[in-house]
Amino acid sequence: MIQYPILTIAGLDNSGGAGLLADTKTFSAFGCYGMSAITLVAVQNSLGVKDRFVIDLPIIKGQIETIFEDMRPKAVKIGMLLNEEIILMVADYLEKNAQDIPIVLDPVMMCKGNISLLSPTATKALVERLVPLATIITPNIPEAMIIIGEDPTKVILSQEEIAQRFLDIGVKAAIIKGGHYDTKDSTDIFIEQGKAMVYLRTPRIDTPHTHGTGCTLSAATAAALARGYSVEESVKIAKNFLTHALASTKKQSLGAGVGPVDHNWFREEKPRFLTI
Repeated sequence: MIQYPILTIAGLDNSGGAGLLADTKTFSAFGCYGMSAITLVAVQNSLGVKDRFVIDLPIIKGQIETIFEDMRPKAVKIGMLLNEEIILMVADYLEKNAQDIPIVLDPVMMCKGNISLLSPTATKALVERLVPLATIITPNIPEAMIIIGEDPTKVILSQEEIAQRFLDIGVKAAIIKGGHYDTKDSTDIFIEQGKAMVYLRTPRIDTPHTHGTGCTLSAATAAALARGYSVEESVKIAKNFLTHALASTKKQSLGAGVGPVDHNWFREEKPRFLTI
């Protein structure tokens, strides 16, 4: 019985490591039903992005509308939107039609090497329109710096300073990830309006195979929310899932470059349904 439909509005990474394919694999791992609105197609593998093609705005809007008309989701996860037009359309639609649905925003604004993926006007639209709509945001540290109006190429604040700035500007909830800090443990900070900061500490996994970590964490958070967990519980569940998915890549991974995390880390070697 299908009980937990989730919509991801994100890009398609054809290698399956990130984007909506990583999202839907994560949804399935949680027993949820994944649906998608594709915003762009990235031509890539573990060695990098070769090309990308943005989907026309009416097609993106049509995908979202058809889902809400017939298969209303219990959570929405937002990933790469790429330009101002797409951001404003998504914000307008969700503001009118998803007031009772948890929204997880992974604000994909920067890629590795602090290279911006959004124009200044698109960044402004995302911060002003989508961040306030989100039940929780899951930025990396450079993206978090941009949200609070700082230049990540010039200064990096501590997680605690970022957390307080988020609360000050009215962010409902966020996880401030510790992946960009050179620390022994992987410590994330969870914040929610009206509550104390929560430190989420796990051992740092020594693996180069980290492709799709941000997508997987935000998708797992959305899946837990869809299943009825609180925001704090959902973040803790998501971090646990990702930690195991990273640890599993130490045994093996896929591709010659930065491989994907293992979304199937919990599966038996021979799934039950293959047993005759």
